[in-house]
Amino acid sequence: MFALVFMRNAYLASTFIALTCGVIGVFVVARNLSFLSHTLSEIGFAGAAFGVFSGLSALNGMLIFTSLSSLIVGALGVEKSRREATISAVSSLFIGLGILFLSLSSKNASYATNILFGSIVGISFDEVKQLIILSALVMLFVLMMWRSLVFDSFDSVGAASQNIHRDLISIIFLILLAFAVSIGAQIVGSLLVFILLTLPAASAQYLGRTVPQLLMIAIGISLIGVWLGLYLGYVTNWPVTFFIASIEVLIYLLAILYSRLVQRS
Repeated sequence: MFALVFMRNAYLASTFIALTCGVIGVFVVARNLSFLSHTLSEIGFAGAAFGVFSGLSALNGMLIFTSLSSLIVGALGVEKSRREATISAVSSLFIGLGILFLSLSSKNASYATNILFGSIVGISFDEVKQLIILSALVMLFVLMMWRSLVFDSFDSVGAASQNIHRDLISIIFLILLAFAVSIGAQIVGSLLVFILLTLPAASAQYLGRTVPQLLMIAIGISLIGVWLGLYLGYVTNWPVTFFIASIEVLIYLLAILYSRLVQRS
C-alpha cells in the first residue's frame, strides 16, 4: 500500500488533517459552533468551485471563501441571538456563488463530486506541504491564544469578568475554523468535513474531563478514523469518506454507551 505515492501522500495529509480538526473541534463543540462548521463546509464547496473557475487550486479557493465568510459572521453575528440568521444569509450567498462558478467552469460533474466528497488520488506532495504549513499555522495560533481561548470557550462567564477581548478571540477562532475546514476537506470533501470537526470532539466529552484530555482523545479518535478509513478504502475500493464517517459515528455511539455504563456503576 505504501509503495504507492498517492497513498503515502494521503496518509501524511490525513495525519495533519486529523491533528488540526481534533484540536479545533474541541473548541468548536465547547463554543457551540457545530452548525457553523457544517455551514463552512458547504461554503468550502463554493470556494473550491471558485478556485476551479478562476484557475486557483481548490484549497486556495476554499481558504478565500471560508475565511471571508468567517470574517463576515464574526463581524455581524458574534452575538448568539443573531448568529444563526447571519450564518444562514452568508451560507446562502456563497453556496449560490459556488453553483454559479461550477456551472461556468469547464470541469465535469466528476470533479464536483471530488470537491464534495474528497479524493485521495489527486493529492500531490506539493499540496501535502501546503496542508502541513497551514496546519502548523493553525496550531501556532492556538498555542499563542491558548489561555484566553480555553477560558473563553469553557468559562465564558468568567472570561467576561476578566476583561478578555472576547470579540477578537471569537473572530480569530472563526478564521482558524475556516482554515481547519479547508484543510480537512482535502480528504473527506467539503460536504462531510464537519464530521472530523464535531464527532471526535463530541466523543471526547464522554471520555475526558480536562481540556488536555479532551484534546488528546479527540486527536486520537480523528487519527483512528482517517487512518483506518484510508486503509479500508484501499483494500475495498469503496469511498474513503464512507469509512471515515462510519468509524467516527461508531466511536461516538460507543462513547455514549461507555458513559452510561460508567454512570450506572
